[in-house]
Amino acid sequence: MTKNISRPAGAGKISLSLEQNTPLLPDHELRPFVEHFFARRMEYLALLEKYPPPLYVLDTGVLRARAREFRDAFRAVLPDVRCYYAVKSNNHPDIAGTLLQCGMGLDVSSGVELEMAVGLDAGDVIFSGPGKTDAELRLAVWEADRVTVLIDSFGELSRLDVISREHGRTVRVGVRLTTNPNGLWRKFGILPDQLALFWEKVRKCGYLRFEGLQFHTSWNLSPDAQVTFIKQLGKILRKLPAAALAQIKFIDMGGGYWPPQGEWLQAAGTTTGRLKKEMGLEQPGAEREHYRLPSQPIEQFAGQLSRAVRTHILSIVPCRICLEPGRWLCNDAMHLLLSVVDKKCDDLVITDAGTNTIGWERFETDYFPILNLSRPGVKEKSCHILGALCTPHDVWGYNYWGEDIRVGDILMIPTQGAYTYSLRQNFIKPLPAVISIDSDRFSQGLPPVQI
Repeated sequence: MTKNISRPAGAGKISLSLEQNTPLLPDHELRPFVEHFFARRMEYLALLEKYPPPLYVLDTGVLRARAREFRDAFRAVLPDVRCYYAVKSNNHPDIAGTLLQCGMGLDVSSGVELEMAVGLDAGDVIFSGPGKTDAELRLAVWEADRVTVLIDSFGELSRLDVISREHGRTVRVGVRLTTNPNGLWRKFGILPDQLALFWEKVRKCGYLRFEGLQFHTSWNLSPDAQVTFIKQLGKILRKLPAAALAQIKFIDMGGGYWPPQGEWLQAAGTTTGRLKKEMGLEQPGAEREHYRLPSQPIEQFAGQLSRAVRTHILSIVPCRICLEPGRWLCNDAMHLLLSVVDKKCDDLVITDAGTNTIGWERFETDYFPILNLSRPGVKEKSCHILGALCTPHDVWGYNYWGEDIRVGDILMIPTQGAYTYSLRQNFIKPLPAVISIDSDRFSQGLPPVQI
């Protein structure tokens, strides 16, 4: 945002102009994205012959490809890397199960997620997150052969000490370090300067075995925030006793990696758009332009992070580096299929599903192309695409790609795999079923649907 403020002599008024400076989403990136899904439209439409809309479509082939790409990028530049899928980003068991088959571990943040991991027979689980209950800690202790507990506070450390002694079971533990001591992010972990004190307390706990550290920065369009904290962590590690360094087997750098296409926004999702909305200067969907905050390719993340890790961490303590990708892995692996149930006018239609299927008012600010699979076209047309919930915030978007839009048409909203399915709500309308397909089978000329 750019503000031009002038104060004419004697006027006593402020003249304010707002200029949009968020980059536009380039057409040469958007159009191939749309054409990719239109090219497979018959595959998606065929699913509806047996499974009626609305429908979540999970593509396990995409998951496997993302897992290979992420793992290979970091293994190429670091000597010892372990990847854990962050279950909270999409908690459908087929996703966790597929990624376990790809050799990943699981990162869970609750007892419910831990029970799912145990049910999937995951052999390597990280249990992170604040506010673990005693019941959740008992489950972690009972499953100590497969679980490493990343402790979030000194109070949690004391409770886990008591529970582990009650059960007489040794538990592998680490500690989360907060990356921001100010604002709401201070809820996570302990202050880095308290690490030495934490280690001293752990060593007095007879059944807790200290093995590592975790930190996490979120919404990483670039690795800058991670690199900054790695440098800070290096200074902290240099102050630790040699005995503490000798116990560190891993450092977990968390996740937060943004998918390669970056963050796509409606005008209302930009800083300027939010200000205009607050000032009453703009109506929802008034602008046809779409915007993008670019993200760096995962290979660039791996390159920059590996250089920082080698310089500031591995030079002090040779250990395994753990990563917790969630959004990056599952974002592109799940799509939504909807149908048009009412056309109120040429520029307003209602679909059979509401945004309770994704759990939040995402599309008021985020942009994803809405594809009319029934009447495909590579030109985007204005139309309010709204859901069937009794709320005006039930918005899918303000445009669609296609030749026309009519009652009965099948619409697709692609790449809805991250922080949507896990947030779905039983609100007014029933939730869609999930069908798993395997695009690798389709490319081999086999039926893509997994029954």
